[in-house]
Amino acid sequence: MRPAIVDEFDPPFTVTEPAMQTVPFVFNVPHAGAIYPASFLTASRLDAIALRRSEDAFVDELFTSVMELGAPLMTAHFPRAFLDLNREPYELDSRMFDGRLPSFANTRSMRVAGGLGTIPRIVADGQEIYRTRIPVDEALHRIEWLYKPYHRTLRHLVRRTSQLFGHAILIDCHSMPSSSVSREEGVKADIVLGDRYGTSCATLLIDLVEAALRGRGYAVVRNKPYAGGFITEHYGEPALGRHALQIEINRALYMDERSMGKKTAFPVLADDLTQAFAQVIADIEGELTTRPIAAE
Repeated sequence: MRPAIVDEFDPPFTVTEPAMQTVPFVFNVPHAGAIYPASFLTASRLDAIALRRSEDAFVDELFTSVMELGAPLMTAHFPRAFLDLNREPYELDSRMFDGRLPSFANTRSMRVAGGLGTIPRIVADGQEIYRTRIPVDEALHRIEWLYKPYHRTLRHLVRRTSQLFGHAILIDCHSMPSSSVSREEGVKADIVLGDRYGTSCATLLIDLVEAALRGRGYAVVRNKPYAGGFITEHYGEPALGRHALQIEINRALYMDERSMGKKTAFPVLADDLTQAFAQVIADIEGELTTRPIAAE
């Protein structure tokens, strides 16, 4: 039976598409969801603002115009603190739950140890989310009714794109706290691009994205402190013509991180991102006429 909590999102995610997909790109925003079910808020020891620290707030709005470039945009509506789509499906901390986890659950990953599994134990700044243990069936329902349908749809978009164009490029869109980049000594980053240290996409792709963003005045670094998570790792198969690149945007560029409100510079950043990817699309298509991206 479909759990009642799933209906609170109505729908749990959306795919917004142009009238016709004209480019081999798919944009994905898995962490911008901001619908918090009442039962989740009751179970949490944190207030709504504290829970929102884990959100990639407004990132879906930053990338809305990619549809004008001819690409689909997929967005989750449930929050990352409730269910993290950028993890394995069963990356779970047994200490969080009442009941026995399935034998195939990954309970020993570094992400689980850090409290950031598929069902997170903490929010981004390290605060515990739940007052008490939660029923294991509730966790499994979130995975079955939210995580799995989301990834089925995302895989379909990537496969369809690959069939249409002969290759597919997934851009996984995120934001990062400004504090996470200031910790890296000597590193100033407006944007971090993650390609799993050269394994999730062709070098050509990350080179073009970096050049387009730098050309608009942004400080760009690669893979530190974010090299890409589950999505980048598992959807990026360059040898098969499927490429995945993660983009992390410094939240201080577009929002007040304390109040969670947008800055006046928000539309400027959104336009810069649109124009940067318009340039990447044009440049990469030009390269494809002389050499296949899968061969990079």
